[in-house]
Amino acid sequence: MARILITADPGDTREGPVLLDERVLPIHLTDGHAAEQLVERIGWAINDAEELGGPAGRARPASSRTIRSEGSRR
Repeated sequence: MARILITADPGDTREGPVLLDERVLPIHLTDGHAAEQLVERIGWAINDAEELGGPAGRARPASSRTIRSEGSRR
């Protein structure tokens, strides 16, 4: 089973926060609507990682869009 994991790179030795941790099955890509939702969640996590990545951004919490999912369809 495939998994998508997106973390913010803290730029030092500590681990960054996990912004998306989602199991993905081929079925998630066969339905256009489900695929669009998956790409949207990936985009949110990438944007949240960018917000946390800069020196000023490290003090800010991730946005309310930050999610953890086990492959559920939303």
